[in-house]
Amino acid sequence: MKHTQGMQTPGWGYVYVATAALLWAVAGSAAKFLFNNGVSAHQVVQLRLTISAAGLLLWIGLYRRALLGITLSDLPYFAILGSLAMAAVQFTYLLAISKINVAAAILLQYLAPVLITLYALLFLRERLTWVVFTAVICATLGCYFVVGAYNLKLLSMNKVGIASGLLSAIAFAWYSLQGEYGMRRYHPWTILVYALLFAAITWNIIHPPLEAFTHDYSLAQWAWIGFIAIFGTIAPFGLYLGGINLIRSARASITATLEPITAGVLSFLFLGEIMTPLQIFGGMMVICAIILLQLKKEHDPNSPAALRAQRSK
Repeated sequence: MKHTQGMQTPGWGYVYVATAALLWAVAGSAAKFLFNNGVSAHQVVQLRLTISAAGLLLWIGLYRRALLGITLSDLPYFAILGSLAMAAVQFTYLLAISKINVAAAILLQYLAPVLITLYALLFLRERLTWVVFTAVICATLGCYFVVGAYNLKLLSMNKVGIASGLLSAIAFAWYSLQGEYGMRRYHPWTILVYALLFAAITWNIIHPPLEAFTHDYSLAQWAWIGFIAIFGTIAPFGLYLGGINLIRSARASITATLEPITAGVLSFLFLGEIMTPLQIFGGMMVICAIILLQLKKEHDPNSPAALRAQRSK
């Protein structure tokens, strides 16, 4: 029991999100491999959502069935979270990767921390501390340098890809905020399983049902599809929500900007790509932003975990 409680401290929230960023970085490269080998973004989204939703539903049904319990009045919340927010996050990011390079897609999606911070400031009337403000600036600029955006001619890139990247930032911010709202009452895995389930149902309506499963994929392609579904979807989204549960969406989204750093390190280790001094500088900025966020490690009374605890008393 003490071990479980120890893993519910704010410090663990950063560990969860950092691990999610690592897995997302690998999954992004895996998706690019599939695109380069003739698999469309529509097919990858359908495969990813259908397999991950079925897999997580089966696991929770067998081992954590109590987590499937929700009130009927909350069904619209889960339907909107999955059918709109989750489905949009999946499609817009993968479409952006398929149309423009991965670095540009990552850069655009990680405008999400700025959007989340602005939303909290303008609509939730939350006080913007100097720590969070500085961290947002450092993380955003750091991401800009890490992906080498100073060399990217964004305006000359595929317009659909650019629009999809910007929409992915909005969708990711929306998903983060809505996930935080839901976790005031429900466990992170409850939020994720229903979000994936409704997203999978929606995508099998938008795209011909199970059409992506009818193609003849190679063994390598199936391996990467399985990786994306399990380690690129279930695991990182679960960890990310677990992080939001402890440190809230603004801090979690900033911490997730570790993804481009991870992608850069993986490219250096396995592809022989060299990071320039500016890219290394950007990575240091992102790391500094995350260190700033951990200056105050006390429990946030408004975190979903804290609010759920208060409700249970």
